[in-house]
Amino acid sequence: MMLNRFDDYPIHQTPEPIAVPATSDRNVYDRTWFNGYSTDGSQFFGVGMAVYPHRGVLDCAFSTVEQDGRQHAFFGSRRAPQERSDMHVGPFRIEITEPLRRTRVVLDDHDAGISCDLTFSARTAPIEEARQTLWAEGRRWMDATRFDQFGRWTGTVVHPDGEFTVDDWHGTKDRSWGVRPVGERETGGAPHFPNGIFFLWAPLIWDDHVSHAIFFDGPSGEPFVREGIEAELYGSESEVPTDLTNTDKRMATAEHRVGYHPGTRLAASAEIDLVRLGGDVRTITLEPVLRFQMKGLGYGHPVWKQGNWHDELAIGHESFDPAELDLLAPENIHVQQVVRASDGERTGIGVLEQIAIGPYAPAGFTDFFDGAGR
Repeated sequence: MMLNRFDDYPIHQTPEPIAVPATSDRNVYDRTWFNGYSTDGSQFFGVGMAVYPHRGVLDCAFSTVEQDGRQHAFFGSRRAPQERSDMHVGPFRIEITEPLRRTRVVLDDHDAGISCDLTFSARTAPIEEARQTLWAEGRRWMDATRFDQFGRWTGTVVHPDGEFTVDDWHGTKDRSWGVRPVGERETGGAPHFPNGIFFLWAPLIWDDHVSHAIFFDGPSGEPFVREGIEAELYGSESEVPTDLTNTDKRMATAEHRVGYHPGTRLAASAEIDLVRLGGDVRTITLEPVLRFQMKGLGYGHPVWKQGNWHDELAIGHESFDPAELDLLAPENIHVQQVVRASDGERTGIGVLEQIAIGPYAPAGFTDFFDGAGR
């Protein structure tokens, strides 16, 4: 029997119960993700939780870093519950206080010395990104929908090197679902050539609005996904429209230019062009100020990779110094950086998420893990 509480609502999209995905692809997932960062960009945390119905896994992570300090990470995994509103793994839980308005993230004190009690309050309406479908050898290896919300955080964080109060921090909520590679690789059949990927994701907060840009490129720089968006930033969650009217402004396209630290695939600087429907271009320059390793949330982690089966319940933790990492090691290429933003008239703050694996001609990358030329 696959029924859960949501089957009592008139929300079904297929003849199956809500807990049954519309696809039998083993890589189907449904993920909640957040970042949060101080207004000066010196402190950052990330949150992630996802269910993988056909893998039978629910996993989560919380990770935080401060400027010139170590990054600390908590990981949790369990057998996926049939009840999709059950969003807890051991000492970690996500509570949706009010959908699309307010969420609480709690990591109770435990042996790792990492804990938090944080509340996210929305300041924008949900912003739906265009469906992202990528193909390889006749198969859709990624087919996902994502929406984002910008907001503010309050609460506390404790880690092995200290603690801090989160008071009116910036943050972005990212909800995505569909299919993308997770967990252990499939085996059997003819050998497949590994896929490369180039991805940039840049949610930025300005004084009275937000901007967002999303990019997926092929190895020659060919655009698979190009999207630019601007939307109103409200003073508080009570001002965010409740009718979910789509009031954001969609650009005709977007472009990017990234400069890299020599010998790495890490952005030293970046520019993003938001090209409006009438042809006007808003150029935004980005200056990185703090680096967060996405492996702290399981992305590419050699042990706590998302979707891996560990046990009925398993938790883990680690701490590391970002300054001591090999930035060309596969697990270290995927990062978010807090960035200062400027368009020549205004200043803002946000993040630049980046991952470049495989050849990528615009940057001069010719192998899977070579770095930028000197």
